[in-house]
Amino acid sequence: MNILRLKELMKEKGINNIELSNEVGLSITSMSRIINNSQSTGFDNLLKIATALDVDIRELFKSSKGSEMINGFVEYKGVIHRILSRKDLDTLIDLIDE
Repeated sequence: MNILRLKELMKEKGINNIELSNEVGLSITSMSRIINNSQSTGFDNLLKIATALDVDIRELFKSSKGSEMINGFVEYKGVIHRILSRKDLDTLIDLIDE
């Protein structure tokens, strides 16, 4: 899953990858791979990242130009969900909130 704004949000919040990895509970190596989009992650970690950055999870998927580009898979409770749009992401978030 391509987290388009992660580096930008980290810069805005003044947090580096070591601080973020500690906050989220991931190794520095894993967090660096997620930041550089060379490793995907699950919804739980996405939620932790968004919480650590004090942003709505949807902010992670917006391009810096404001348009959204979502394309990926999220595993939640053993089920793989394909996310191709904000509507798909909203549907998954609603499922999790139930």
